[in-house]
Amino acid sequence: MSGQPETASHGEGQQHPIGLYFKVWILLFVLSSMSYAVDYFHFHGYLRWTLILVFMFLKAGLIISVFMHFAWEPSTLKLALGLPVITIIVFIAFMAIEADYTFLSRLTFMSGGT
Repeated sequence: MSGQPETASHGEGQQHPIGLYFKVWILLFVLSSMSYAVDYFHFHGYLRWTLILVFMFLKAGLIISVFMHFAWEPSTLKLALGLPVITIIVFIAFMAIEADYTFLSRLTFMSGGT
């Protein structure tokens, strides 16, 4: 009406093929089935927890990268969001190692001389 071309507000964003989303949904279903299989086949100990955490991180990574469109963000944003997460994970690993060392030291030195 004012002589300027009309632009559709919903058509300006980047569109991704729906097939990508279907592939990710299928992959999430497979990873969830594998996570369920860990309990079904009665895995125990570190193997059980390692598999559960691996499947959890894979599913979270897929959801963040595809459904939250993180894969298409600039690398500076990825670095700004990813570096603190990696740092926290490293610190948690250090605390877990120190906790195991402290626990084993207490068992060794406070076990009554054995």
